[in-house]
Amino acid sequence: MSESLQYITNQEGEQVGVLLDMETYRRLVSLPSDAEILSGLSLDELPALADSMLAPTAQTQLSELLARNAENQLCTEEIAVLDRLLTQVDQLNILKTRARYTLNLHS
Repeated sequence: MSESLQYITNQEGEQVGVLLDMETYRRLVSLPSDAEILSGLSLDELPALADSMLAPTAQTQLSELLARNAENQLCTEEIAVLDRLLTQVDQLNILKTRARYTLNLHS
């Protein structure tokens, strides 16, 4: 990064500007200012996130609770656990979608 970034200083030694190499500049200006983009992740990390899944134990628990819920067999505590797991699934799906969206911008 030291070759792609240089600082411009004034006579007092204060940093007043930055010089970027063209590749870095093009990469920075080509990124739209979109809050849905996942920045700070590598192109190897994004597909891993996009393909991620709920942990196997949590998935098994979710499947069991959903089946029992369909038969109206859940107590109040189990309903709370089911709600928590469904919230986790929703949040994971949002992250996965954002990872795919970010990947598509880099294609």
